[in-house]
Amino acid sequence: MVTIIPFQPQHAAVFKSLNLYWLDQYNLTEPADLAVLDNPVATILDTGGFIYLAQLNGEIVGSAALINEHAGIYELAKMAVGPAHHGKGISKLLLEKCLEAAKNVGAVKIILYSNSQLKAALKLYEKYGFTYVPVTGSPFETADIKMELSLRP
Repeated sequence: MVTIIPFQPQHAAVFKSLNLYWLDQYNLTEPADLAVLDNPVATILDTGGFIYLAQLNGEIVGSAALINEHAGIYELAKMAVGPAHHGKGISKLLLEKCLEAAKNVGAVKIILYSNSQLKAALKLYEKYGFTYVPVTGSPFETADIKMELSLRP
């Protein structure tokens, strides 16, 4: 059974490796990714964000983060599931945990940056109500997609 747990500093290496695996697979790794992955505590947690990990039989098999942007806006970022665990609904569990956390802190909107190569991820975001908006403000050169989800009632 998969459980979603909060990130602890001892998880930094697996958080980085899970994300670099898919970023490298699609040739998407950029300096902005490395800045976050090299220091997730300072870049995500210390700025009011969250990182959640999917654990299966004691092994960390997935991750997702919410980065506090400003004024109730959070960025959904660093969602990854190890290749041996694709198709098991783990991304869905991680996304649901992030949505719950955002609502609990009173977020008004979640944004995300993605790439058109990531078809399965885009379908998941669409299923949860994310809509496509013009790509603006992205720290990523390879982000050709921006989506957002309003959390206002």
